[in-house]
Amino acid sequence: MEALSISAYIDINAPLVERCRLNDRAAQAEIYRRYSKAMFNAALRITGDYAEAEDVLQESFLSAFRELSSYKGDSAFGAWLKRIVVNKSINCLRQRRLALVPLGEQHHEEPADTAGPSHEDEADTHYRADVLRRCIQELPDGYRVVLSLYLLEGYDHLEIAGILGITESTSKSQYSRARVRLRELAAQRGLG
Repeated sequence: MEALSISAYIDINAPLVERCRLNDRAAQAEIYRRYSKAMFNAALRITGDYAEAEDVLQESFLSAFRELSSYKGDSAFGAWLKRIVVNKSINCLRQRRLALVPLGEQHHEEPADTAGPSHEDEADTHYRADVLRRCIQELPDGYRVVLSLYLLEGYDHLEIAGILGITESTSKSQYSRARVRLRELAAQRGLG
């Protein structure tokens, strides 16, 4: 009978992280190089502001390097770092007095488009993606944050509720309304 081998999770960044724990500047620079673009994009999607996203990125890396003792290696380093970035981004919004759109505000739900994507040329696809990114940035903070956390960062509504200090149903409602508003903005720009 063949023995089953159980493989443990191994983070490829573990040796680099250990060097960072020893304040190795070269290792810190390499971690920054590996993760800064993705973490900046996450911060930008949440804050909606380039300068604030840059600030969040710098603060997040400083915190991560200071708090490496709390990283136990039970998840990928990138996931741990992303959690710091998301929390700092949310705190940045709270400092701007994040106001979720009131539940009483009404938008009419449109039926979902079930047609598959057409075969557009690459330039048109990039243009459409850029327009959609700009539409997301125009969403009210509450809509944009929930949409970004759910759709782009992969959090579920229960996790979003915990992060934002709202109920799970409020998260779902904000997400639904964000999608409707995003469709409206996209249609105004000819993407509908």
